[in-house]
Amino acid sequence: MLDALQFEFMRHALAAGLLASIICGIMGTLVVANRIVFLSGGIAHAAYGGIGMAFFFGWPYLAGTIGFALAAALVMAAVTLRSRHRADTIIGVIWAVGMAIGIILLDLTPGYNVDLMSYLFGSILTVPAGDLGIMLATGVVVAGFVGVFYKDLLTMSYDEEFARIRGVPVQRLYFALIGLLAVAIVMVIQVVGLILVIALLTIPPFIVEKYAQSLLQMMVGASVLGAVFTVSGLWLSYAYDLTAGASIILLGGAAFFLVLLVERWTLLRRAKRAV
Repeated sequence: MLDALQFEFMRHALAAGLLASIICGIMGTLVVANRIVFLSGGIAHAAYGGIGMAFFFGWPYLAGTIGFALAAALVMAAVTLRSRHRADTIIGVIWAVGMAIGIILLDLTPGYNVDLMSYLFGSILTVPAGDLGIMLATGVVVAGFVGVFYKDLLTMSYDEEFARIRGVPVQRLYFALIGLLAVAIVMVIQVVGLILVIALLTIPPFIVEKYAQSLLQMMVGASVLGAVFTVSGLWLSYAYDLTAGASIILLGGAAFFLVLLVERWTLLRRAKRAV
């Protein structure tokens, strides 16, 4: 891996992967703790609509994508708060319609031939220095938001009713969380792709949740584990000429299923001892 760092594109890829791991580790912890994994997936897929609108109407890429993703995210947030029994269905519809809008508008954009695979798996090996600055700024905003509202986020994540009794503005905080999640997803998608964003948002926090003793420990652990997957995946892609994003996801998925198997084996052993 050290040999690979002589190339600028690998240094940029490593920096992008580490920044994505930190952003997704922090936000993914809140996603898992608040049980909004499906909602985060819906935002990531609906963001395609913003990509299509940006190219079709000639808008700045980030402005168009963030605007559409924010609108879709806030609608999803309102649905989850007011109609929880219908939330999965409505989020699924917004998810599908957002992607369809994006693909159709890209098809209709004159002279634009889009490679949808680049949005699915990203282009982490071609990250420019400017995008690293944007990701760093996103990471600072995410960390700042969590730092300021940590106690309220902690209470809301584990006991919403108790949070309301304590005077926590649950609804406003929830909308702020979902809005920030949408912005973070868009910022990371443009670098590492949609599938890797979902993987980093869900796999590391899920694994670390079983061992962390606090929300802060879970955020730090998820960020570190995401970084391990990222660095290892980049090394695999360099050593064996594989797609970087897919390599990172494959390592994360293998770790996910290994943890499930170990947990299952441990439960079986305990059951046998009890007998």
